[in-house]
Amino acid sequence: MTDTSATRPVQSHPTPADSTPPPQAPVAETAPLAAGPVGRSPLRRTRTSATWIGVIVFTAVLVLLLIFILQNTQSVQISYFGATGHVSLAVAMLLAAVAGVLLTAIAGSLRIWQLRRRLRGVTRR
Repeated sequence: MTDTSATRPVQSHPTPADSTPPPQAPVAETAPLAAGPVGRSPLRRTRTSATWIGVIVFTAVLVLLLIFILQNTQSVQISYFGATGHVSLAVAMLLAAVAGVLLTAIAGSLRIWQLRRRLRGVTRR
């Protein structure tokens, strides 16, 4: 196989078609949208907008959860440390998920408490 790029002539000057710069759109002068500190966008995210997004996400998850419960109504037998009972499949799965979330929250809270305690000890010295 041969390299054909080495046999081609190299242009040292651009052709006239290459030398014209591309046209640019005119820049329009715009007034600031709102009076405020320089550099702050008036459309920046606020606590209220973050809360609103949280409410929307929570509502969507709640609707999905309701659909899950309505579709899984068959009864199952649950046994836990000798206690037995019948409960719907959805409720059993939700209780297991809630237990998992609680265990994770406890472990995370203990770690945060440990780190804050260690930080207080460092700052006192």
